[in-house]
Amino acid sequence: IEFIKGEQEELSTTEEGKPFVRKQETQTFPARKESDQGEPDLSSDQLLSHNSPDTDQDESKDDNLHRNKLEEIASELPVQNSKTVYLCGTCGKKFNTAKNLNRHMKIHTGEKPHCCSTCGKRFHRKSHLTRHMQIHTGEKLHSCSTCGKRFNRKEHLKMHMEYHTGEKRYSCITCGKRYNVKSSLETHMKIHTSEKSHCCTTCGKSFSQKGQLNSHMRIHTGEKPHCCSTCGKRFTLKTYLTEHMKIHTGEKPHCCTTCGKSF
Repeated sequence: IEFIKGEQEELSTTEEGKPFVRKQETQTFPARKESDQGEPDLSSDQLLSHNSPDTDQDESKDDNLHRNKLEEIASELPVQNSKTVYLCGTCGKKFNTAKNLNRHMKIHTGEKPHCCSTCGKRFHRKSHLTRHMQIHTGEKLHSCSTCGKRFNRKEHLKMHMEYHTGEKRYSCITCGKRYNVKSSLETHMKIHTSEKSHCCTTCGKSFSQKGQLNSHMRIHTGEKPHCCSTCGKRFTLKTYLTEHMKIHTGEKPHCCTTCGKSF
């Protein structure tokens, strides 16, 4: 066997009996620096691969150790494309940008940097101030494409559109009655729960709806906000005024099914 320029030529034969020369090139690996744990540098003798079966096996083991070490180090490095998460130290809520986290923190600090120049009311967010300003300007950007009615909030327009479509998304789980507005369902649910959270501070009577309490309070205050445009008579409830107006219009919508007399 003769070595020429680091190559070993070995004469062999193919299955057909023809001779061929097999070359095995020697390979070298870059030396690794000593690790933090004190792993020693490999010597040049260890880095040089030999052609004997024993040294090939040692080389394979050493190569596997080297590869495993690199994989271990790589697993500890941060992934460049990984998504950064910003965590609120107060409530633990997570955000995908630092800007959103900073805006959220104003809830905990009570900071309201955006001030209305008209009434002085302050807000956490600029978008809330912009929406508030529409109260003063009377601006209503959102228009119903069916009837033309305008709203200053997009959610109010969306709610209004359900009247045209007849969509009633909110269903009572007790009786099955459906509503197009969530607040109407919440008010209805109090019938089943017997909840009467609105209490009169004068007589102690409780009501399930705030509107009912407001109407009741007029008994104590004597307020009659609903006025007849014909005779000037005033009423505490709008329903009372509606019934009264039938006197002037002559309307008699209620008919007796026996004699036909209308009232």
